[in-house]
Amino acid sequence: MSLETVLINPLLQSFFSTDQPNETQVTSDAIARAISYIFSNQLSQGQTASLLTCMHYTGWDRKADVIAKCAAAMRAAASQVERTELEEVVKLRGISEGAYRGGLCDIVGTGGDSHHTFNISTTSSILASSLLLISKHGNRASTSKSGSADLLNATLPTAPDLSAVSPSTIARVYEKTNYAFLFAPVFHPGMKYVAQVRKDLGHRTIFNLLGPLTNPVEGSIEARLLGVARRDIGPVFAEALKICGARKAMVVCGEEDLDEISCAGRTFCWRLFDHSTHLGTERSVNDVGIESFTIQASDFGLPAHALKDVSPGKEPAENAAILMKLLQNQLPKDDPILHFVLMNTSALFVTSGICEADTSNLGYGDDGKVITERGPGGGRWKEGVRRARWAIESGEAWRQYRQFVEVSNSFSQ
Repeated sequence: MSLETVLINPLLQSFFSTDQPNETQVTSDAIARAISYIFSNQLSQGQTASLLTCMHYTGWDRKADVIAKCAAAMRAAASQVERTELEEVVKLRGISEGAYRGGLCDIVGTGGDSHHTFNISTTSSILASSLLLISKHGNRASTSKSGSADLLNATLPTAPDLSAVSPSTIARVYEKTNYAFLFAPVFHPGMKYVAQVRKDLGHRTIFNLLGPLTNPVEGSIEARLLGVARRDIGPVFAEALKICGARKAMVVCGEEDLDEISCAGRTFCWRLFDHSTHLGTERSVNDVGIESFTIQASDFGLPAHALKDVSPGKEPAENAAILMKLLQNQLPKDDPILHFVLMNTSALFVTSGICEADTSNLGYGDDGKVITERGPGGGRWKEGVRRARWAIESGEAWRQYRQFVEVSNSFSQ
């Protein structure tokens, strides 16, 4: 049974009723309600295009409360994960260490930075799964040659079955591995109704920003690293995360307008800190502060590298070959792409709180020597790199990824 088509003409007209949109009619709630109609195919293609264009040219799609509420509407329309089962598995599997409580973590970028660097966030997510429970939310490429799903689908000798990881199987994935890739089309079927409009418009829309905030397991995410491709969007995203209820996160933008920690120059950071001293329902968004600072390669104890050295612009199969070499510790220790990945993995480790541990017993290859030195923002960035190197050299990241490949393929057998 199809739902009745909705007309949003009053909202569309109010965007341009005066020199500035009428804020008594154009509100974050009104926009989020209109966006929600898209996912149930209740807006015509023309009205959808008009809404996205109005928001783009008036700047309403770059307001923190609009982004947060539209992300909530998109999550509400997604295929829903059975929370109780997932939380039980996470409780059993997650290991608390330092200030990390064993919850799910994500590392993701908005894309659109036009630098065509190697798939840093996807590779870093796999490394991080050596110590953290990872829910990597991703999709095929839209602005680059090799998106996160394209990369993983090209891995040899056997690629994971990304479509098999679904609301009904996600808990079983975590029974076998710390790593899960949540393929956006599986969890957000309503996005098919806006796909053609986005392609036809030819300009960026709010949907280019919502992806990082619409992880299907959002309510279970403990920590995340989120990259944006424009510096002015950084504080907006940090505020949107805060509105969404995030308490442990960091938004980053390389000064080259790069949506990840830059290996070439400075990176601008906006980190959310939870200052609450109480637990349970009393916790408030007012307990979360946002601190800004900059960081660079030397803070991680690594040399800088030009972006051209980490921007192969390669097809998925070529990037997948690099990924496989990296995971199997076959890249030189001074390889620029390796350093780039180590920095971003370190940033997620620091954000998660795991680097706050003053002891280290990681397992095979760990000398137990914690690097307690603190850098910008108070983070133990060099300790994060030490742990990221261990993830590769011990083979633990490779083991977690192979387990993910195996379990994802088992569902279709």
